[in-house]
Amino acid sequence: MHVKKNRRLSVLALVLILCIFTDYSLTAYADTKDIESNIKAKQAEIAEAEKEKKQIQSNITNAKAIVSGLEATKKDLEAYVTELDGNLMEVEAKIAELKELISEKETEIEEATADLEEAEQIQQTQYENMKKRIKFIYEKGDTFYLDLIFTASSYADMLNKADYAEKMSEYDANKLEEFKQTCEYVAACKADLESDKELLDMAKAKQDEEQENLNALIEAKTGEINATAIDINNKEAAIKQLEADAAARDAEIRQLEQLVAEEKRRLAEESGVKLTYDGGMFKWPAPSYTKISDDYGNRIHPILGVQQFHNGVDMAAPGGSPILAAYDGEVVAASYNASMGNYVMIDHGDSLYTIYMHASALYVSKGDLVSKGQKIAAVGTTGRSTGNHLHFSVRKNGSYVSPWNYLSN
Repeated sequence: MHVKKNRRLSVLALVLILCIFTDYSLTAYADTKDIESNIKAKQAEIAEAEKEKKQIQSNITNAKAIVSGLEATKKDLEAYVTELDGNLMEVEAKIAELKELISEKETEIEEATADLEEAEQIQQTQYENMKKRIKFIYEKGDTFYLDLIFTASSYADMLNKADYAEKMSEYDANKLEEFKQTCEYVAACKADLESDKELLDMAKAKQDEEQENLNALIEAKTGEINATAIDINNKEAAIKQLEADAAARDAEIRQLEQLVAEEKRRLAEESGVKLTYDGGMFKWPAPSYTKISDDYGNRIHPILGVQQFHNGVDMAAPGGSPILAAYDGEVVAASYNASMGNYVMIDHGDSLYTIYMHASALYVSKGDLVSKGQKIAAVGTTGRSTGNHLHFSVRKNGSYVSPWNYLSN
């Protein structure tokens, strides 16, 4: 009998030791189907993370190839800038996606860590309960169930006690199975958490890599714009091109104003409703700006050395940082122009407009109604621009006016 008792103890102890020293983790649900379902969910999350890793790896920009491919268009600066801007926007979009993925993974890691901690607590509770049960079996020995049955006061009592002994045995087996599945779930949680951390590290590294690619493309664009202007033989042509760009830009803005005025007259006749400006101060449109890199008014062009009227305020700000609507109004243009790059134009009523140029991305469309402080675009360097900034202009009654008359920081 002593040999049998030691044998039973050895078997139970072996099972327990295997569970303890295997790298297991989480979930103590009484229903084993729930545990299996959670394990499968964790395995699916791991598989999805592996797919995301491969997608990130295969979607990296080749800045050198882009610059090399644009070599043939350098003779036509406008075509060069327009095509390169398209690539800049693609890289900006990739960076934005990576930032969103990083944010999602940081949240998922917090949730996975909480899942793991809960699972390990359950695992520890189950382990402690199993130790108590093993101790009980050891102390009572093999005679416990026989004593239970043979001490019955009647045949019916004996059957009840036999049924009780059977249920206890079944209970022990179920609890052991639950513990084993909890260990498997904990292992799946640990693997899922590790996979999320690896994906997060990769996404951060790729974001840095894409930012370097973006900087390389901006540098190439800046160099080409400056080289064209510095070339003595092309200086006169560059000045003419600068004047032509300004004229084309102003013509596009004037045309938009005329179209808006005509549409307003039509709507006013039909409904009697008219958009009006109530005289309030504007919201600062580039909250992440670091400095005013170029102010409103006449200035000497930094490269060409000729006097030029600068029709807005340039606010240097990090690429991708928000551009806000200065005041309530209606978007009358959200488009691209080789000189202005991606730009937004907002009608505030009473022939008052604001214009936001060189954006890396646009978040509004023509016809949208926007409110003061609403995010409408992201800072960039598209168009005839040599660095990330917002060019902010204000027009009143068909002419540019100083933004400082309306701005409040």
